[in-house]
Amino acid sequence: MNAQMTTAERRGYQQICGENGLMMVVAADQRGGMRKVLAATEAEQKAIDTKTLGVVKAGIVTHLANKASCILLDATCAVPAVVDDGVLARDTGLLIGLDDSGWDLDDKGYRLSKLVPGIDARRTRELGGTGAKLMVYLRPDTVEANGANIEIIKQCIADFASEDLLLVVEILTYQLDGESDEAYAKAFPDLIVESARISLELGAKVLKLPYPGNADACRKITQLCAGVPWAVLSAGVDHETFIGQVRTAMECGASGVIAGRALWKDCISLDADERRTKLEEIASSRLREIQEVLDASATAN
Repeated sequence: MNAQMTTAERRGYQQICGENGLMMVVAADQRGGMRKVLAATEAEQKAIDTKTLGVVKAGIVTHLANKASCILLDATCAVPAVVDDGVLARDTGLLIGLDDSGWDLDDKGYRLSKLVPGIDARRTRELGGTGAKLMVYLRPDTVEANGANIEIIKQCIADFASEDLLLVVEILTYQLDGESDEAYAKAFPDLIVESARISLELGAKVLKLPYPGNADACRKITQLCAGVPWAVLSAGVDHETFIGQVRTAMECGASGVIAGRALWKDCISLDADERRTKLEEIASSRLREIQEVLDASATAN
């Protein structure tokens, strides 16, 4: 049997969902990825300091995420400032990202997930978080690739259980050295399904997953979850592609969306006026389209 939410976790889950009972979370916890969107060259990207990135993220909160049910932010740039400065709307939930930017490699070339130092369940609560999100890399078909990352999942689940605080577990997978694009694409749906299985066996109570490639894989995930909610992430695809993925995922039992770059990747800028205009006009329109898909799904069910 999959792990069930406690009363406190369920209350946290309600607060990251909209009135339709589905997750509509704007993801803005990226750091390296966001710098690449904001600047073309590596030198320009390195010149964007944490304070500047925090200003951009606060703009995403003000002009986009306050229209959603929740914002996902990292613990190094924009929090607790968005709370202390009154930027985050009262009715918008706050998930804190636990994972650090990038990854390390072990001696066999497998990815090792990293955590932001000092950010645990207690600190998440101190930062005003409704809950947190943990991202780890898995290759379920390669047992020796996963030991350290599975330990991270175990430790974080136990830590958040001790504080009775909501934790969303996100799994990403990756292409191995020497693996062809064709082989990876063929394996991808099963990799995501099996990553969901591992997370559930470890006690995850809410999942954030890449679109697994097709409707059949979505249905398999929903069957495995057996009531545990899962959200589909955007993985930086274009908005039109993502809308189609969201429709399929929702038709097959997903519980919402946690989306970042598909919403804002061409709408953020170091120029405040340009950022405000694009977030209000373009990104917000995309958000409304996703919300319409979620509303339709809620009505159908």
